Parts: sequence; C-alpha cells; structure tokens
Amino acid sequence: MLTMRILIADDHELFRRGVAAELTQVPGWIVAAEATNGRDAVALAASLKPDVVVLDLTMPELNGLEAARQIVAADPSARILILTAHESEQLVREVLSAGAKGYVLKSDAGRTLVTALQELREGRSFFTSNVARMVLDGYLRGESREAVPAQTLSAREREIVQLLAEGNSNKDIARALNISVKTAETHRSNVMRKMGFDSLAELVRFAIRNNIIEP
Repeated sequence: MLTMRILIADDHELFRRGVAAELTQVPGWIVAAEATNGRDAVALAASLKPDVVVLDLTMPELNGLEAARQIVAADPSARILILTAHESEQLVREVLSAGAKGYVLKSDAGRTLVTALQELREGRSFFTSNVARMVLDGYLRGESREAVPAQTLSAREREIVQLLAEGNSNKDIARALNISVKTAETHRSNVMRKMGFDSLAELVRFAIRNNIIEP
C-alpha cells in the first residue's frame, strides 16, 4: 500500500478525530495536520503539500468549496476529497468545477473512505455510488444548465458572503482578509448590488441555500 500524508479539515471535532484515528490505522498513512475551517486548510495545504486533502463542505470562515478552489488554484495537481453530509446534483457539479477529485458522503465513510483515498493517491477519482450515478445521469442527459447564482460572484465576493452571513462586521472582514475596512465595505456593497439583496437576511438565506453556511 502506498504511503500517504493526509490533511483533514472539518469543524466537527469528534467526527474529524474519528476519521483521523481510522486513517492512521492504515500502515504508511499519517494525518499530517487537522484544520477546523477552510482558511486554515488552504494555508496548511500550501505549507505541508499533503498527498490528499479531505474537506468538509460547511466550515466557518471559508467553506470547503471555496477552500478547494483556492487550493487547486495554488496547486493544480492537488488531490481533494470532499467528505460531507450534503448531497445534491447542483452541489456535485460545483465540487467538480472546483477541482475536487472525490466526493464521499459521511454516511458512507465507514465503508468507502479508505478506498476513496487510495484511488485519489493513485491519481484516480472516487465518488460515493449515489453521487457517481448523479454525475453519469447528468452526462447522459447532456443538459445545458445555467450557472448557479453563487457562480456569478468572484472568489473574493464569495468569501465576503460567507463572512457576512456568519455575522462578521466590516472590521472583522477586513481583519480576516487582510484588507482595509473601506475595501471590505466596497466588497459588501458590490455583493449586495450584484445579487439584488436589500437586506442581510436575504444574503443569509442565499448562503444557506447554496451550502455556504449551515442553518
């Protein structure tokens, strides 16, 4: 079996530690680091260069989808496995477009996680059976779909949406993204105008519908 260095990012501590404990039982596999949010996952992926990155989708500060985009942008060869409780065809399409190579439901992790990581380590893809059927069905239908609303935002604007939806002030956002308060205010105004939101409540509902934050 190939050796493997793994980065795990999930804000649910008991689940994350359980996954780490299971994976370290495999000879030659080590969990190089754990992260509780997407922003830390991006930084750790850049500094540690793990063989595989395991990301939850709904994490604070930066969700798994945005983290995947940033990791792949910095390293196109990165192997990312999404491990999540969420399942929808739209979400699967977004995950694939972000550059992830695998998608496993948490309910299937006990049976398929080790196999999934082996496949990614060897340069292949892996999808939970239900997700694989979605991907195949969509391909066979050959449907042309419009981009989901979240895709009309830039990467920085999606970060702003998540931070706003989590209740951060303009000062908090400026500090988190290392930008000026004025720039944070400009991003906020641009997002609200572009998406046609009249209130933060609308933005929060949008973030929940698009799995940017958990309800």
